[in-house]
Amino acid sequence: MTLRIKEILDKKGKSKYWLYMQLGLSYQNFNRIINNETSGIKFENLKNLCDILDCTPNDLFVEYAGK
Repeated sequence: MTLRIKEILDKKGKSKYWLYMQLGLSYQNFNRIINNETSGIKFENLKNLCDILDCTPNDLFVEYAGK
């Protein structure tokens, strides 16, 4: 599974920097999440992403192509 955060930000006309400021994560953790370089995400961060982006967890994730 991968996160669709960049796509959602584009649709909403928001920047990665805007999201970074809203989430309050360290830059390293934020960058890993945005670039799909993490193998897991805390439920608290998932909830915060959904609240900030006004979406559901189903909106955030997409299954790998070909799986």
